[in-house]
Amino acid sequence: MADRTVLKISGAETRDFLQGLVTNDVAKLDRGLVYAAMLTPQGKYRADFFLVPAGEAILLDVATSLAAGLKQALTMYKLRSKVEIEETDIAVTRGLGDAPDGAFADPRDPSLGWRGYDGQPGDDGVDWDALRVSAIVPESDVELTGDSFILEMGFERLNGVDFRKGCYVGQEVTARMKHKTELRKGLAQVAVEGRAPVGSEIVAGEKAAGTLFTQAAGQGLAYLRFDRAGDDMRAEDAVVRYSPA
Repeated sequence: MADRTVLKISGAETRDFLQGLVTNDVAKLDRGLVYAAMLTPQGKYRADFFLVPAGEAILLDVATSLAAGLKQALTMYKLRSKVEIEETDIAVTRGLGDAPDGAFADPRDPSLGWRGYDGQPGDDGVDWDALRVSAIVPESDVELTGDSFILEMGFERLNGVDFRKGCYVGQEVTARMKHKTELRKGLAQVAVEGRAPVGSEIVAGEKAAGTLFTQAAGQGLAYLRFDRAGDDMRAEDAVVRYSPA
C-alpha cells in the first residue's frame, strides 16, 4: 500500500502518551490491531489510523497524506513525555481470508481481511472500494475530512472509539454526541444509478441533502442529512436512493 506511512512511537511512556490522545483504548493492543483516531479539541477529525503492537513500541499505520500532520500534532503534545516519534520505511500490505503469521485482522469489519507489516504478500486484484462501500467504511481524505465528527462517520460500529477509557483530546464533544437521542447527519450506504464525481452534492428536490463519495458496484457512500434523504435524489447525472434499514 504505497499510500500508507508507518510511524513508530517508542519509549517508557508510549502507552500512557497515546492513551490520552486517541479515541480508542490502547490496552486493546494486547488483543491485536486497534483502529482509532486523533481529534481536534473541538472534537473534529484530525486523522484516523491503526495502532500496531510492536514489542515495547507501537506503530501507527496512517494515510501518507496525513502522516506529516499527525507526526507534528503528536510532537506538539509530547512535551516532556518519555517517547520518541519517528517515521519508518515499513510497508503495509493487506489481503483477504485468514491473517498470515505476523499480520492482524482488520478490526473495522471482517470483510476487510487483514493488514500486514512484516513483508507478507498482499492480495492483488481486490476491489477494496467495493468492500468498503458494502461495509460502510469511510476512507481517509475521501469520506473522512477535517469537518467530520467520528460518530457521524460510524466509528462506534467500526470499533474505532471507546467510551469507557477516560479522557482524550476531543472526548467531551464525542461523549455529548453519543448521548444524543439520534444523529441527524451521518455516513450511509446509497444505491447509485449512473456515476458522479466524488464530492458531488446530493439534492432532494431543490434542497441539499448531502454529499456523494466513493461509488462501486451500483452502491455508494454518502454523507446525508437524514431528514431530507429519500429514494429520489440526484448527484450530477446520477440517481441516488437511500432506504434506511
